[in-house]
Amino acid sequence: MVQLDDLALGLFDRVSTEARRFAAAALSECDPAPGGLVKRLCDEPVETAAPLLVRSTALTDVDLIALIARHGLAHARVIARRENLHPMVAALVRALLSRVEKASSGPESRSAATAVEEMREHLRGLMSEAAGTAATEAAEPALPDTQEAYEALREAALTVGPAKLPETLSRLLAISPAVAARLCDGVTYSALMPALRVLDLDEEKAFLVTAAVYPSQVAYPAGIRLFLERYRTLDAETAREKLDLWRKRSAEQTGPLAQYAAQGSTTAI
Repeated sequence: MVQLDDLALGLFDRVSTEARRFAAAALSECDPAPGGLVKRLCDEPVETAAPLLVRSTALTDVDLIALIARHGLAHARVIARRENLHPMVAALVRALLSRVEKASSGPESRSAATAVEEMREHLRGLMSEAAGTAATEAAEPALPDTQEAYEALREAALTVGPAKLPETLSRLLAISPAVAARLCDGVTYSALMPALRVLDLDEEKAFLVTAAVYPSQVAYPAGIRLFLERYRTLDAETAREKLDLWRKRSAEQTGPLAQYAAQGSTTAI
């Protein structure tokens, strides 16, 4: 994906609008997807960007807010069609549409375009505030010692009850409980593997933890071989990128923008 980003972004300005539309439609179904290319395509007019704005899982809530801040009403209307849209983003879209409606129907002489621009400026301010807060925070938490992490995970995985392992992962990886829970409740162990790799567990230790959580998937020789092959090919850099993404999503749930949305009202906008 990194190679695709490098190649595609270097050639982006030479590609026809029709080809960009095809790429946006194709990438909207990809998970994972090359992040740089996805974000560049999302900056295109909605006629091109719409499939990504509606479906792409490569876009975080902060990405969606930034797109609304940069492009305004057209992008906001398309983003509003996303399934399971975060309440924070949905509230901002509603507030933007409400401002435009009031500006168009109210007695004051302000135009709808002025209302949109005011909203975009407000969103830009929120993004700057969030960026400034992140820049002044302490350095990212260090990962625990491998043996300490393994012992904690082993105990959690072998404990009766579904909550213990997510709680332990949340503490070890410095991610939110909600994000940690999603690593343990998948249909397969795919989401759990990067967490074990980033903690530098060797194959045997990673297998024991995985077998405790997903016993039916590794209870036969072919399943064991598949796990070992997948774990060996999962490099540390990819696992670290996953951790960075989990921490980013965790911050979105507790950061300034999430606190703003938790007010439960769009009147402050």
